[in-house]
Amino acid sequence: MIIDKLDNGTEYYGLGGRIKKALEYLKSTDLAELEPGKYQIENDEIYAMVSEYDTKSVEEVLWEAHKSYIDIQYMINGSEKMGYTNAENIKVTTEYDSEKDILFGTADGDFVTVEEGMFIIFKPQDGHMPSIRIDDSERVKKVVVKVLAE
Repeated sequence: MIIDKLDNGTEYYGLGGRIKKALEYLKSTDLAELEPGKYQIENDEIYAMVSEYDTKSVEEVLWEAHKSYIDIQYMINGSEKMGYTNAENIKVTTEYDSEKDILFGTADGDFVTVEEGMFIIFKPQDGHMPSIRIDDSERVKKVVVKVLAE
């Protein structure tokens, strides 16, 4: 897991060509103007999903993990807490769906606050729990860039 401000995104270009391209997309796109939906960047290897939602209590959210894709989650507006644990720690409650590249479960982990202008990278070994309210629920806009693991 990596967490940082998008202004420092160039520091992570060495993680791979696809991650570099995804971070460049975040930096060069007027994300505030994007409507919720899916945006192709490079076929099915890199794509973005923009969403708007109300953050939830930790009790309303499950841990998740992916096997094929890396998540780069960027906060366009608002802020939320996100949980982190090693994917091996997740007790699976919803088996892995290979079409959606996701499994859900319960676990113990640590939490970080991701504020507007920040991104967090979750690789396949990184279990995570996004969408958690900080104090009160708030409306957020976020883009998740899905990057096929190299």
